Amino acid sequence: MYASRVLFNSKRATASGVFRHFSAGGKKTLAALKEADVKGKVVFLRADLNVPMTKEGEVKVTDDTRVAASVPTISALKSMGAKVVVTSHLGRPKGKVNERMRMAPVAECLGQHLKCEVPSIDDCIGKSVTSATKNMQNGDVILLENLRFHEGETQNDDDFSQDLYKSTGADVYVNDAFGTAHRAHSSTAGIVSKIKSEKSDAPAVAGILLEKELTFLSSAVDTPKRPFAAVVGGAKVSTKITVLESLLDKCDKLLISGGMIFTFLKARGFNVGKSILEEDAVDLARELEEKAAAKGVELVLPVDVIIADKFDADAFTDEVSVERIPDGWMGLDHGPETCKLFRDTLADCKTIVWNGPMGAFEMAQFSTGTYDLAEYLAELTEEKGAVTIVGGGDSVAAVKKRGLAEKLTHISTGGGASLEMLEGKILPGVAALDDA
Repeated sequence: MYASRVLFNSKRATASGVFRHFSAGGKKTLAALKEADVKGKVVFLRADLNVPMTKEGEVKVTDDTRVAASVPTISALKSMGAKVVVTSHLGRPKGKVNERMRMAPVAECLGQHLKCEVPSIDDCIGKSVTSATKNMQNGDVILLENLRFHEGETQNDDDFSQDLYKSTGADVYVNDAFGTAHRAHSSTAGIVSKIKSEKSDAPAVAGILLEKELTFLSSAVDTPKRPFAAVVGGAKVSTKITVLESLLDKCDKLLISGGMIFTFLKARGFNVGKSILEEDAVDLARELEEKAAAKGVELVLPVDVIIADKFDADAFTDEVSVERIPDGWMGLDHGPETCKLFRDTLADCKTIVWNGPMGAFEMAQFSTGTYDLAEYLAELTEEKGAVTIVGGGDSVAAVKKRGLAEKLTHISTGGGASLEMLEGKILPGVAALDDA
């Protein structure tokens, strides 16, 4: 497997029997901890339990994927006798209590996966948390209330960070929430400094999920097996210009599709009809092509598109060359010739990173480009051993909808975080952890 190719000094088997690396992305991981480091200690675990919930009636978890994904780290800590205090946000309550965003249903779901009771505490700071933590036995697990019921969480407020620490009495910090690792919040950064201000030797490490993300993404950026290709989709050049520029220094091939291609086509002097267009980014697109040529990176754009007379599932559609988009029509997917071009371009690649859909895939007639790419990446993974990494909410949703998630090397849990890693940025939630 790809993860085993990453160079680490040593590794240890977890309770599940799976060998994990002592470090990932230059940071210590859960595998670096011995039983003596956590037994009888309070472990503050920042998990990602931001799961979909029912919108009406009884509040229930509708997709427990993230709950299930948190189990390996929690189980490993339980098996070593830790007192596991799990924390997470849920939805966007914006600093106010929202009854439909309480963590109690998540605690029930987590308990079912762990096959043990997981009490839900009615706050994430204060006397109820302190009391619950003091009454914990070795191996117990509790889940605190939604962190974002307090506005101090997203502000990385110093007082709130101190309250999180003092209320839990945390001895060890574990971050397993890659999706929020690019945010400097109290639960991802502030609390770590508070713990270490009183317990300087307190461990702060990556959980199993975060370790996996750091392993795959940092290796894709730093030591990819070549040829290395990046496929970037989405609507706007302006939101991804930084990652596109960064990728030009790392990849051998850069394939671009989605709504942003029309800004590139405009830069080439083509008519784009009513297609989404960023007039103020046309020069950026032109400069990006020039930089790619100067660096010897093969930059590939679609050669044909599926156009529609309106943005609607019932729209009239046609297939045209990118040079012949008529006035009054908009491009909503790339066409069959581009599907073939992308397949031919990726055929010899050993590492492929994909972020962003190829078109408006939520509508069936504009989904072919996105699904064809997903299917081909699965084929390259299975038949040629290519390392395929998919990040970004829409890309991941498309892969899952097609039933291909298990056939790709790695599905990233953090869209924004994965993009920032590809840009080479230091994520605050990762920077807070102990260096390996």
